[in-house]
Amino acid sequence: MNTALPQDAGQAAARAERRAYYERIRALHLSPLWESLHALVPREPQSPCVPALWRYADIRPFLMESATLITAEEAVRRVLVLENPALHGRASITQSLYAGLQLIMPGEVAPAHRHTQSALRFIVDGQGAYTTVGGERTTMFPGDFIITPSWAWHDHGNEGIAGTSEPVVWLDGLDIPMLRFFDAGFAENDDVKVQRVARPEGHSFARFGHNMVPVRHDHASATSPIFSYPYARSREALAQLAKQEAPDAWTGHKLRYVNPLTGGSPMPTIQPFLQLLPAGFSGGAHRSTDGTVYSVVEGRGQAEIAGQRFDFAPKDTFVVPSWAPLRLVAQDEVVLFSFSDRPVQQAMDVLREHFER
Repeated sequence: MNTALPQDAGQAAARAERRAYYERIRALHLSPLWESLHALVPREPQSPCVPALWRYADIRPFLMESATLITAEEAVRRVLVLENPALHGRASITQSLYAGLQLIMPGEVAPAHRHTQSALRFIVDGQGAYTTVGGERTTMFPGDFIITPSWAWHDHGNEGIAGTSEPVVWLDGLDIPMLRFFDAGFAENDDVKVQRVARPEGHSFARFGHNMVPVRHDHASATSPIFSYPYARSREALAQLAKQEAPDAWTGHKLRYVNPLTGGSPMPTIQPFLQLLPAGFSGGAHRSTDGTVYSVVEGRGQAEIAGQRFDFAPKDTFVVPSWAPLRLVAQDEVVLFSFSDRPVQQAMDVLREHFER
C-alpha cells in the first residue's frame, strides 16, 4: 500500500527534475549557485585547518638525521615542512602560509636562488650561520627575524663564529600557498653558489634602523629596507614596555615589527609579531580571521586553541587557525614570535577580531 502523500510525491518529483537539470548543465561546465551558496558565503569563517603543535624536542633528531641523508647543496634547502594535519600534502600550515624548519650544518652552503615568494627566517637553534640577501650578509643568532624579499637573490652558509661551529635551525615562513592561489610563482637558480658580498654587515640597519631615514635613498620596494631585525633589540623593546605599562588582558605585551619607511608591515604579505607574557599571565580568549603561526622563544605555558590545550616549551611551534579562539597562559615569563597574513587581509578590508570579555 502506497502511503506517500501527494505533497511528498510532488517534492520528490521536483528533486528528480532538478537533478536531471544539473546533469544537463554540467556538460556546459555550469553549476547552480543555490546548491553551494551557504558553503561559499558562510555566516562565519569555517577554516579546514586544525590547531596543532610541533614539539622541537621531537623534531630535532629527525632534522639531524636528514643531514646524514642529503646535503644542503643537494637539497637546495634542507627543510622539514610543518604541514597542518588537515592539509596533508599541500605544504601549508594555514590556507595562505607555509612553514618549515631548515637545517644548515657547519661548513655547508645552501646555494643562491631567488623566487617571487616572500620569506622570513626566525632563528630557533644554534648560532653562527649567515644569510646573504641582495649582496648584504648577516650573521644569525637565536631570536633574530630576517627577511628575504620577493625576487631577491639569497644564499645561506654556516662558517661558525669565534672558531666554533654548530648546527643552526631556523623557522621558515613563506607566502607559498598564497602565490600558488594566484598562479604567480617563479623561481631562478643563480650561476654561483654564494653571492659576492657588496656591503658591510649591518649596513641596512645602520641606514634605516634608528628611527631616521637617509634623505637620499632609492629603496622603492614594498618590503622593509631592513632585512635583519636582531633579537637583542626587539627583546629590549618588550622589556622596556613591560616596565612602563600593564599587560593587555588578551595578548600581554605584543609588538609588531614595522617597515621604518611606512610604519606598516615589513613584508607585503606577512606580518610578524613579538610578544611577552609575564610569569603567571592568564589571558582572555580572542580570535582573528588571520590564522597565525607561533614560535616559542622563551618560557613555558599553554595555548588553548578552539578548546584544545597545548603545552608549549622553548623552540616549539604551534598554529592557530582562522577564527579559532585562543587563550594564552604563561607559567614562566614567555616570549612568542608569530606571523600571519594580516597585511593582505587589511588591504582587502576583511580583517576581523573579537576579544571575549
